[in-house]
Amino acid sequence: MKITIVGGGNVGTQFAVHCAAKGHQVSIYTPHFQEFQKHLTIVDEKGNVQKEGWVHSVTENAEEAFSGAECIFVTVPAFRMRYIAEKILPYVGNGVKIGLIPGSGGGECAFRSCLAKGGIVFGIQRVPSVARLVTYGRTVRATGYREQLLLAALPRKKTKECCALMEELLDMPCAKLPGYLNVTLTPSNPVIHTSRLYTLFQNYTEGICYDRVPLFYEEWDEESSLLLLECDGEVQQICKALPAFDLQEVKSLKKHYESNTAEELTRKIRSIEGFQGIKTPMVPKDGGYIPDLDSRYFTADFSYGLSILRQIGEFAGVATPAMTRISGWYEKIAKHRESFNYRDYGIDNPEQFQAFYAG
Repeated sequence: MKITIVGGGNVGTQFAVHCAAKGHQVSIYTPHFQEFQKHLTIVDEKGNVQKEGWVHSVTENAEEAFSGAECIFVTVPAFRMRYIAEKILPYVGNGVKIGLIPGSGGGECAFRSCLAKGGIVFGIQRVPSVARLVTYGRTVRATGYREQLLLAALPRKKTKECCALMEELLDMPCAKLPGYLNVTLTPSNPVIHTSRLYTLFQNYTEGICYDRVPLFYEEWDEESSLLLLECDGEVQQICKALPAFDLQEVKSLKKHYESNTAEELTRKIRSIEGFQGIKTPMVPKDGGYIPDLDSRYFTADFSYGLSILRQIGEFAGVATPAMTRISGWYEKIAKHRESFNYRDYGIDNPEQFQAFYAG
């Protein structure tokens, strides 16, 4: 197959290696093409090479990247989805598969025009593993691969076909989800990152500097867990209020992390090996540190994560006080950042919402 990877970061590099190692013709679409070598590797936590592959090309030219591509994996942050969809659209033909890795963040709406041209859009609930670049354009460390992937596609009838593709490329079992809304509502980064950032910086205002950069997960506290469980509960209430959809695979974080209390959840999150060493997104200023509002933890997970969950809550008639409190705080410190809105894609009411996701 001719496969194109959009984005040369952690997940983009990981997917490029997996696809190239299987003998497919792989291109990477990135503005940083000059920093890439064609031989890419995946290593484990000790630096041992686990997989390697040679990509066909690395380019910033859309025609070179997308013309003739049979499968396109999009690994950029959610706020870039609409821009990338416009770049891809001229080259989409009937049956071209567009995989969103992961599938949250509203990408299914951004690629609505590609669906209209006969394209297939699919997304996975969560990334296959923790992936962190060792050297940009060369090596990525991947640890903690999941036992299986969970995937949904639009049109829904193409889900089985997309699962088979992912199994072949990644050598991982891939199970079908009942519908794409199971991906969109997954309580992952949009509630995990935002709950933690709110707890850390709820008293932040311009002029405040912090004297250190805390570890994001290893120093996780019970206040963050309590807020996260509130948000998780609101997601579950939204699912219950949408009986037209089978949302059984939107698992509560209590089940996902095997933690029923805030204390148990705190211990679990602190102990996850793949989360070790990850710092809170902050930047130096005036001898101290301030929140890095340009980090995707902010730009994607609030405006293209939490915002989507709240809007679905509105369609479902469910109040979301915890998520609303977090969003209100972010809007004060972020000011005029763009945000996902279903209305931008012609989805203005519960009926249109239901029709789109039932496809």
